Amino acid sequence: MQKDCPRFLSEPIVLSWALPRKHINTIPMHFKYKIGSFLIVLLLSTNRISAQEKSVQDIGSYDFQAAPAPEWTELMERTSGWFGADGIFTIPLDGVENQGDGEKETLFIFSDTYVGEVVNNVPKPGNVMVNNTTAWMKGLEPKKSAIDFEYNLDGDGKPTSYFVPNNINAKANEYFWLGDGFINHHKDNALYLFAYHVHKTGPNVFDFEQTNITLLKVDDPTKEGISTSTQIATDLGFVHPTEGRVYFGSGLFVNTKEANAPNPDGYVYIYGIMERQKSLIAARVLPENVENVDEWRFWNGREWVVQKEEVAEITNAVSNELSVTPTEDGNFLLTFTVLGLSDKVGIRVGTSPVGPFGEIHEVYTCPEYKEKGLFPYNAKAHYHLSKPGELLISYNTITLNFWEDIQKDASIYHPRFIKVKYK
Repeated sequence: MQKDCPRFLSEPIVLSWALPRKHINTIPMHFKYKIGSFLIVLLLSTNRISAQEKSVQDIGSYDFQAAPAPEWTELMERTSGWFGADGIFTIPLDGVENQGDGEKETLFIFSDTYVGEVVNNVPKPGNVMVNNTTAWMKGLEPKKSAIDFEYNLDGDGKPTSYFVPNNINAKANEYFWLGDGFINHHKDNALYLFAYHVHKTGPNVFDFEQTNITLLKVDDPTKEGISTSTQIATDLGFVHPTEGRVYFGSGLFVNTKEANAPNPDGYVYIYGIMERQKSLIAARVLPENVENVDEWRFWNGREWVVQKEEVAEITNAVSNELSVTPTEDGNFLLTFTVLGLSDKVGIRVGTSPVGPFGEIHEVYTCPEYKEKGLFPYNAKAHYHLSKPGELLISYNTITLNFWEDIQKDASIYHPRFIKVKYK
């Protein structure tokens, strides 16, 4: 469960944007502090956001219209085997981000996943959680007959994760959450995935820490081959001198001609987060050099530099998982959950893969918070599953008392989808 919950500032504050008082009183003090300080940071970010918005010129006016996409959400409503997960990313298995290809095959990757049987929306005893799973879909139509949800099995036939930390950075009791990935045409069409080293720090849902980042290479990205991978340890998980912990792999934009990018420059853009203000950052590398971090370059706000510690904020108030997608008129749409954990899906319009990006368009209010008390997070667009002039967007939901709530209601923990038309 890759959740947006920063760990900075020392003063607890009253949570104002979402939780009614009756819920605030039920939250442990350490949880009030974490959510509260998250809001403080975003309030402090407001002036910086405004300055960035004013710097964006010649984008023009965009109109966004959003609506639920129940036919896609229903794909995730299942009663046997895989029945709930977060961390959803979608990867075209041919590595081509063209729209409207009805023959395309798509790999869905998920992080923390529940496996078991569900009756009357209640999981039966014996359900288990694993840390990463997949689904495989043929075509673009959201039909249950077109998608297969898969999870790995151990030697005893029990559900287990596909990917478990096993490299020089791995520590005891760590597990992987998955970031974005892509098919690398310059590496014999191998699949590359970003994976975060995670370990629990306490019993509550937000008691976790992300540390190192591993690059996973899957030579045979098929149902049979995905359980075999090479783990490439990196130094990409680090603490910035002033902006908090840094993660890369929050989203990818493959800007190559092989991937059908509209104006390719040959690079893979890897987006990340600096935690202190939920700041968007970026690196880039030629796809043939992706395994060699020494060949990566980091955006410092003016140019691409060698030192990762010089990476600078592009914009802020984004979520740990997000997307950057091209538009038909040469701009780029940054899609995310506003403030990281809220009921708002936001889009910023930018003039390049690294911005500058303009104001936040709050394109959709997720109804699950008001209707069921669920917390939405990690909104992102799925470009190759979208139609021209439209984005198919997913977001996840969770509760504060997740470990208990999931055993009463299986519906609280699966991706939801909307469609956003823009012009």
